[in-house]
Amino acid sequence: MLANQNIPLVDLLQEVRACRACDEQLPLGANPIVRARPSARILIVGQAPGTRVHATGVPWNDPSGDRLREWMDLSREAFYDERKIAIMPMGFCYPGRGKSGDLPPRTECAELWHERILSALPKIELTLLVGSYAQAHYMEGRYPSLAARVRDWRRFAPAAMPLVHPSPRNRRWLKDNPWFEEELIPHLRQRVAEVLS
Repeated sequence: MLANQNIPLVDLLQEVRACRACDEQLPLGANPIVRARPSARILIVGQAPGTRVHATGVPWNDPSGDRLREWMDLSREAFYDERKIAIMPMGFCYPGRGKSGDLPPRTECAELWHERILSALPKIELTLLVGSYAQAHYMEGRYPSLAARVRDWRRFAPAAMPLVHPSPRNRRWLKDNPWFEEELIPHLRQRVAEVLS
């Protein structure tokens, strides 16, 4: 599967969308969700699709996506412009339900596809690492908590920014960490506007 590392992105994404590596372990079957074009300037690395995204095939097509677009100060139209914004979750398919929400993203996707997709996105200027799984995979350093990692965002800017997951389940986290919306979000909006201008 990894024989030809330098195929055009459109062909690579076709290969990704045909992937069935985890099909038997997925409760709803494989439906890899990823969006990108070589011209993209922003990359959003999230966790894994939920059931609504699995059903529609549209990433961030849920309340979490509404909040993420609000944080970025982008319309739906701008957010889904693949020429400017690439979306690559840690796990491309819905992983199933656990005791307190969706299961963690499966690790096969990152192992099989991330490096190849990233090498086909030469113009990325800003990477948003949304949630603990993306941050654990792509950020250096040890942190005692998600809050500590996200609070250290200046260390990774301007090329990358760690964000708490915008899920409605994180209302309490946002309330307990007002600095996130007071300090980080204004910088995020400014940086997104700068990159997309």
